[in-house]
Amino acid sequence: MAELCVNIDHVATIRQARRTFEPDPVFAATIVHLAGAHGITIHLREDRRHINDRDLRLIRDICQIKLNLEMAATDEMTNIACEVIPDQITLVPEGRQEITTEGGLDVDADQGSIRRTIDAAKEIGIETSLFIDPVKKQIDAAKQIGADAVEMHTGNYANAHGLAEQAHELEIVAEACAYADNIGLDVYAGHGLTYYNVAPVAGIGDIQELNIGHSIIARAVFVGLDKAVREMLALIRRAYSTPS
Repeated sequence: MAELCVNIDHVATIRQARRTFEPDPVFAATIVHLAGAHGITIHLREDRRHINDRDLRLIRDICQIKLNLEMAATDEMTNIACEVIPDQITLVPEGRQEITTEGGLDVDADQGSIRRTIDAAKEIGIETSLFIDPVKKQIDAAKQIGADAVEMHTGNYANAHGLAEQAHELEIVAEACAYADNIGLDVYAGHGLTYYNVAPVAGIGDIQELNIGHSIIARAVFVGLDKAVREMLALIRRAYSTPS
């Protein structure tokens, strides 16, 4: 069954809207843990638009489940990761004008900086994952430069219109996951997954971990974070146990 890492960036987004001290993503990390999630995901952006350095350090201190740090492959972020030592880093593309990450890394075209970050992280025992589009060329490049895992970008699936287009995009993701697993990479997935579209992705047997944030935090506004996490976990479990 795929494990669930909950991205709590948008707790910090709400805080930063008023530049105050609440809601605190550190408290959110504790609730997510108690609700049964397998990991916490946070993205420390270069512009610090939501999660900041204080959040990262405190969450690292209190986190008793997997801590996955999303970051750009820059010298600054590499140095921070090597100081804080999360359980895993996930390298993602980053643009100042984007609202959220808009696509996968072009690993094939930018191997130099990505490889330097991977090498530095692996030297001190941090697992490395690359957020990529479900494309064979990118999977091969990730394997070539020494990544431990790939996280498949599920945005095209999440944004598909109609059942036929959605099924087509799901097949692309499933085939990419099978290929990555075949060549020895751990396989994760995320982006745009919600309570309404997660089940087919959760049912892909090669996926070991799902990273989901916005939908869970949005639901938490109405039902509370503990319940929102538990409901997502239940959907993932059901998808895994239901024959396809």
